[in-house]
Amino acid sequence: MYYVAMTVLSTRPTRTAKRFDSLEQEAFLNLWRTYDRLRALEDELFARNDLTPQQYNILRLLRSRHPEPIRTLELAARLVSRAPDITRMLDKLEQRGLISRNRPAGNRRTVEVAITPPGIELLRDLQKPIRDCHLRQLGHLPARQLKELIALLQSARKPHEPPDSNWR
Repeated sequence: MYYVAMTVLSTRPTRTAKRFDSLEQEAFLNLWRTYDRLRALEDELFARNDLTPQQYNILRLLRSRHPEPIRTLELAARLVSRAPDITRMLDKLEQRGLISRNRPAGNRRTVEVAITPPGIELLRDLQKPIRDCHLRQLGHLPARQLKELIALLQSARKPHEPPDSNWR
């Protein structure tokens, strides 16, 4: 019985076992796992408001330009994460009355998007719950560590950002 128990215990991976192919892989998988854990808290909040994180990001970007509209392609380029289905996301936001779209007479191929008063009101209602969510996500870290984390993430991302990125 002792031999069987020790065999089972000895086949389990230990923290010292090589779990990653490289330091880069370990860092990347830690980023991915962290994103997954932090996003779960955010998804819960957005689901209660029938939004996705990307739709929320769209509304924030539109509010920053309000009352001016923004072209769809420029909006897509400014999102935190790429959105190949931006038209579908905009359709859903427009159906809810949170945004409006317009095709200027001078260039019918361009679509301009603007936030509506109900969209601004939704963002206002979400302001405290979002702030509380971010505190739940990262509020346990002191300011010094948050600043270090931000700098490290910017440094890791920099060679992969387009030169005109707002995130550089």
